[in-house]
Amino acid sequence: MLDNPGFAQENAYALYMSQLHECSYLPGRDARNLFLDPMAKVNDELYQQLIDRGFRRSGCYLYQPACPSCTSCVSLRIPVEAYRPSRSQRRNWTKNRDRYEVNILSSDYTDEHYQLYKRYLLQRHPDGAMACNSPGQYTQFLTCDWAHTQFIEFRDAGRLAAVAVSDLLPNGTSSVYTFYDPQLTREGLGVFALIWQIYHTKELGLEWVYPGFWIEACTKMNYKSRFRPFEYWTGQQWASHTEIVGEE
Repeated sequence: MLDNPGFAQENAYALYMSQLHECSYLPGRDARNLFLDPMAKVNDELYQQLIDRGFRRSGCYLYQPACPSCTSCVSLRIPVEAYRPSRSQRRNWTKNRDRYEVNILSSDYTDEHYQLYKRYLLQRHPDGAMACNSPGQYTQFLTCDWAHTQFIEFRDAGRLAAVAVSDLLPNGTSSVYTFYDPQLTREGLGVFALIWQIYHTKELGLEWVYPGFWIEACTKMNYKSRFRPFEYWTGQQWASHTEIVGEE
């Protein structure tokens, strides 16, 4: 929830609560979201303020979980100056940094990206939980007119291996989504893409990378806490988490 309950009212922004729906991450649980009025005029300053209150972007919607009996979705942010890679992250970086050519592109649609995204979803979500049936659904999920979104390509000898979708913010970058060639699952491209974003954000002179929600009980979402140190949103403020439970 917002650390200042009067934030929306003071700034003339309406917040709405969604209906209960099945949780996408934890089977058997109900979920609902608090989201900003879709008609609100969003600029960089407002986007940063909401990200700093635990919100995330999906398409043009800014939202945060507001589930009635669950607080498993926890927003994280990584201070790029303080980041220290674990042993496995150092191995990943050493193995991949010279292998992949990195290109930073605008959010303009490309069919090559879309086809990779579809292949990724078929492997990652074979149950159809994130079905994508058209280029329009793809762009509506990943892009928005008011967001400064970049598509970061990772290519191996010209072959597209992964794409990290990232929003540029006044104080950092927000990792929106990353997808990669399902044939390269063992290459650790998701981890590599996030390490690259951390170092790139530092090069830009910005302070934070916002990697999204950490869900400890969800295998697909619990890796984010391995990027140390990090801060987590308590619902009222950001708190430091610097306990190292062991190198990998």
